[in-house]
Amino acid sequence: MSTNPIPPLHLYSVPSDPQPAATPPPKRERPRTAWTADQLMAADFPEPKWAVPGILAEGVSLLAGPPKVGKSWLSLGLGLSVAAGGMAFDSVPVKGGPVLYLALEDTPRRLQTRMGKLLGGQPAPAGLTLVTECPPFPQGGVEAIAQWLDRNPDARMVVIDVFAKMRGASPQGASAYDADYVAVGYAKRIADHYGIAVVLVHHVRKMASEDFLAEVSGTNGIAGAADATLVLKRARGQADGILHVTGRDVDEAEYALSFQPASGAWHLLDGPATDHTVGDTRAAILRHVRANPGAKPKDIADALPQVDVDTVRRTCSRMAADGQLTKDGSGRYFPDTETRTQGGTPQVSQLSDCPVTPTDQHERPGQSQEELSGLSGSERAPLPLRRTP
Repeated sequence: MSTNPIPPLHLYSVPSDPQPAATPPPKRERPRTAWTADQLMAADFPEPKWAVPGILAEGVSLLAGPPKVGKSWLSLGLGLSVAAGGMAFDSVPVKGGPVLYLALEDTPRRLQTRMGKLLGGQPAPAGLTLVTECPPFPQGGVEAIAQWLDRNPDARMVVIDVFAKMRGASPQGASAYDADYVAVGYAKRIADHYGIAVVLVHHVRKMASEDFLAEVSGTNGIAGAADATLVLKRARGQADGILHVTGRDVDEAEYALSFQPASGAWHLLDGPATDHTVGDTRAAILRHVRANPGAKPKDIADALPQVDVDTVRRTCSRMAADGQLTKDGSGRYFPDTETRTQGGTPQVSQLSDCPVTPTDQHERPGQSQEELSGLSGSERAPLPLRRTP
């Protein structure tokens, strides 16, 4: 037996592509952290850089969901799309750039199998670096990720799957909230310093909650320290999942997703999430009323020959009681967006009991491609990295 076993391959040992000459990373100026009020108001700050427009901005984003819901398929698919500069969720154009994917619960063989399905015969992007072992943040993980980012100054995203593998031991004597906040803080320092999106794949509690943020496993320190929280939940009806997004630089929204088992890909479904989480009859009525505001049950039944008028009448009445439709005094039905434009009660999410964004904001998630800002070319100061003994 060998007395010198091969050490595990850590992130910092992954070689970069051969270069004709070694060039040191650009010197980074120390970012400014204080202004007078008039100076701050006069300052010109660039718009947030998006890894996935409207969904993943620079900063730390939690991607949480129950086990086996498809978080790893979703995050790996996003990594491939961003690295190749393709279409996230098969519909959102993204600007390409290097991506680091820490698949800390996977093997190389499993990753190869998953990527083969996701790529569907397309060439694998060289800009995606996959790593299966990395030390936790306090034990060298911060330095490892920073070194990769220094070698890839145009990087757009880092995915850590899963966050629990990187958080490390809690500081001695710290409360659970403080420990969670510190753990996410390691990733936030990296994201803020390099101006990239860092995605932490995480779990939700077994106990469901009306507030989707309360379902994130751990204390409120985890969601509080992150810039955005994305919760992937199983859904009813036509959708296989609902991605609920909220954060500091992203508008709160719900996106209906469909999972394709043959390719392992998540696809964004058209229209608001409620169209895909209700039954087929309600979804058909919603679509008709949205296209024909003020329709009566007989009008709807005439347009839906597969449903009789009595069923339409009863369903519309229930939908009005549930807040999915609005009914006026003459028995005409309107979509809930009509109520919002007239100053009525805002539409409430069936998942979180939180107001959701208007329908037209779901048709084009995020900013347009012209609104995307490229990676900043400004220099930054070296990230202060310290190893914990």
